[in-house]
Amino acid sequence: MRPASPLRRILPPIVAVALFFLAWEVGCLVLGVDEFILPRPSVAVAAYFQWQAAIWPNALQTLFTTLVGLALAIVTGTLIGALIGYSALLYDALYPLLIAFNSIPKAALVPVFVIWFGIGTLPAILIAFLISFFPIAVNVATGIATVEPELRDVLRSLGASKFDLFIKVGFPRAMPYFFASLKVAVTLAFVGSVVAELGASNRGIGNMMVIASSRFDVPLVFAGLIVVALMGIALYAAFALLERRIVNWAYR
Repeated sequence: MRPASPLRRILPPIVAVALFFLAWEVGCLVLGVDEFILPRPSVAVAAYFQWQAAIWPNALQTLFTTLVGLALAIVTGTLIGALIGYSALLYDALYPLLIAFNSIPKAALVPVFVIWFGIGTLPAILIAFLISFFPIAVNVATGIATVEPELRDVLRSLGASKFDLFIKVGFPRAMPYFFASLKVAVTLAFVGSVVAELGASNRGIGNMMVIASSRFDVPLVFAGLIVVALMGIALYAAFALLERRIVNWAYR
């Protein structure tokens, strides 16, 4: 089967996004929705160009907190996921704790972090880290722990140790799971950063949205949301490209 051409891969999402925004624009016009309730895309774009000098410093701050939190989640999640996947004892001992900790609403931790660290960048980084850590740890652990028993038996019969199986089979086996979790974690990290910035930061898109809401400038709020969405798409695409380069062997 011939691989799909680049145009065939790119065109459908472009058309889908264009139709979505067209339906949004036309729907607001036909139904007479007030800009205070739901601004049209054209109005949000106009607000972006009007306030882009203020939007981008805040957007870069949100991008910074997201990337730092995501980097911490990648390092910590990969390490803990590898340990859990390597040892059945650690899997049984730590997995319930991970599930319980992930069940805690991260927004509820924002006031606690403000008390501990004050208002600023650090609470946003920590929320981005905590919200994106779990999928990475679970997917890495799953990839390592689900190596086929037959493959393990064959390699052990050839003299491979448990550590050899982990390094040469388990960890490469977990790479598709790892990159799949990255594409989920990057979107969650943006959510964590913006949620924390709503009440725990004096900079960032979340803080800008709070200020815009206090002035009832809803188009500016949506302009900020669109910028965050575009940054999320860009990072998702970067991880997808990296995945295709590194673990192309895992996909047919």
